[in-house]
Amino acid sequence: MEKETYNFNGTEYPCCTSVTMGIIGGKWKTVILFHLIEGELRYTQLRKKIPHVTERTLSLQLKKLEEDGVVNRKVYTKKPPMKVEYSLTTFGKTLVPLLNQIGAWGNLAVKQSAKK
Repeated sequence: MEKETYNFNGTEYPCCTSVTMGIIGGKWKTVILFHLIEGELRYTQLRKKIPHVTERTLSLQLKKLEEDGVVNRKVYTKKPPMKVEYSLTTFGKTLVPLLNQIGAWGNLAVKQSAKK
């Protein structure tokens, strides 16, 4: 009997939850996405909101989120200096309820931890 697998952007996953975690998992992706719920942000604005992430990591995570179709990158080159803005795509906006629930659960976990 063959196991069902899920394919997303050329990567094979063993189950649907692993697809989700493949897209938003890791230390910084959900943080980036959570800040983009507010709307478009320039790279420097994201850096200020997430001071503990390195520039290299932020760039790599944004690139991966863009490749996965979750984040849109818009470059403005009309007048210097060049400006780059990031925003959630329509597909990325479908993550907003999930991201809000992840945030709410994080708050609950912190409160539970404080009770110990």
